[in-house]
Amino acid sequence: MSGFVEKPEPIQVPGLVHLHTGKVRELYQNEAGDLVMVASDRISAFDWVLPTEIPDKGRILTQLSLWWFDQLVDLVPNHVLSTELPAGAPADWAGRTLVCKSLQMVPVECVARGYLTGSGLVEYDESRTVCGLALPEGLVDGSELPAPIFTPATKAAVGEHDENVSYEEVARQVGADTAARLRQATLAVYSRGRDIARERGIILADTKFEFGFDGDSLVLADEVLTADSSRFWPADQWQPGRAQPSYDKQYVRDWLTSAESGWDRKSEQPPPALPQEVVDATRAKYVEAYERLTGTSWT
Repeated sequence: MSGFVEKPEPIQVPGLVHLHTGKVRELYQNEAGDLVMVASDRISAFDWVLPTEIPDKGRILTQLSLWWFDQLVDLVPNHVLSTELPAGAPADWAGRTLVCKSLQMVPVECVARGYLTGSGLVEYDESRTVCGLALPEGLVDGSELPAPIFTPATKAAVGEHDENVSYEEVARQVGADTAARLRQATLAVYSRGRDIARERGIILADTKFEFGFDGDSLVLADEVLTADSSRFWPADQWQPGRAQPSYDKQYVRDWLTSAESGWDRKSEQPPPALPQEVVDATRAKYVEAYERLTGTSWT
């Protein structure tokens, strides 16, 4: 069992139709048929949406995505139409809301990995492969791969876990041409992001993207290269062979699996609320990642 510990009631706004409550985002449609995405301060871990929010998280993710979209615009178009607040929307939506082009979404999580960790490490330890791709012997947790790899996953509903799949399975599901375009775009965007992050002292270990079609055009959607969708490691602390310090929500995962939380991940009980010191430290990590990447102060 997993999902929302406490599922929120969506805010109703005249002129907007609520479509979906995601782990972090509320999705609406306006009268023009555009998608309105509102990033909340919710945080998820182990397929649970936790009962405790991280202040400013939704704004940080939204503003960082906008910054990255600008860095990537020559590689792939994105879905953002406007950052203006819809008429009648709550003032609290400011800075966390995007009006986006409605796309035909591709039902694949497009994951790029430049370093070995997480579910990729688990598979590698079993078979020396990741998503069926053979990798050399001798890699450990945190090892840099010989070259970035495309390791797609199926998209899961809230409370369920994405499943890694092979490139061949993606080609079977969406067609060979679309699969090839997804792989090319994913690796191009990852490589650009990796290089920019590296200049700022951050390792982009892996990340996931979502794409959709606007006619025949492949468009980058949702969020991009945030601490929710990526593993960011401080470059000066990188040390293969151990878990790396990170700017993502690993801090929350570590607390939840500690004796202090008292939570058994294998039980069907929902996770507990986060203590204030974990909330504060997690917010600080999101802010630091934003500031180091963009070169601007968070206010």
